[in-house]
Amino acid sequence: MVNQFGDNMELISTHMCKEKDCGYNDTLFGGTMLAWLDEAAVSYACQISETPKMVTVFIDRVEFLKPVRRGQIIKIYGAPVEFGNTSCTVRIEARRYSTYNGTQKVVCQTSLKFIRVDGDGEPVPINKYVKEKYSE
Repeated sequence: MVNQFGDNMELISTHMCKEKDCGYNDTLFGGTMLAWLDEAAVSYACQISETPKMVTVFIDRVEFLKPVRRGQIIKIYGAPVEFGNTSCTVRIEARRYSTYNGTQKVVCQTSLKFIRVDGDGEPVPINKYVKEKYSE
């Protein structure tokens, strides 16, 4: 599905910026945004990889492009980028959503890499059919 930004990213998470999420400048604390991105991305990676256990191994450069203020809605979008033998990389984008006119502005974006693990935390291969499904 192509969205208004002309890409195939899926909406995977929505958050409301609350007072407790803000730092000294009354804007969303960067660490809170990173936690939101990681949580949304790992959930999405588990979903598309059809596995309940994945761990974060890499977060690419994150640039905070626009401030987020208390009361604003953040929508997080994701798209698969690459699959390795045991890994899944997803592209993540957080967008500030306006309830007044429905517009969205990108506030930050990054890529995260996850490894599929077993119950002991050891890497295990991602199913071949999953990789084939997203290589099309």
